[in-house]
Amino acid sequence: MFAVIETGSKQYLVQSDQKLEIEKLPAEAGAEVVFDKVLLLADDEGKNVQIGTPYLEGVSIAATVEEQKRDKKIRVVKFKRKVRYKRVKGHRQHKTKVTLKEVV
Repeated sequence: MFAVIETGSKQYLVQSDQKLEIEKLPAEAGAEVVFDKVLLLADDEGKNVQIGTPYLEGVSIAATVEEQKRDKKIRVVKFKRKVRYKRVKGHRQHKTKVTLKEVV
């Protein structure tokens, strides 16, 4: 069974027992989280598809938080030629690693 969920203003195609890195959630490692914004739900063959308008009623996905971490650093560069202007900043996004359990 697979589903499409929405979290952190992004959509993810997920299955049971899948590990997923998403935007930071306010939960400690080992805590249970529930994703209730389910957009689509279908079985493994792609039949019995349920599509929400925009979300499905009474369907949610349970998950366990594995760890809170930060993504690798990216560099943000501003540059203007001929005027000796250059600014470099770094940014590391906060991520949450979760393991999906089951469709409730």
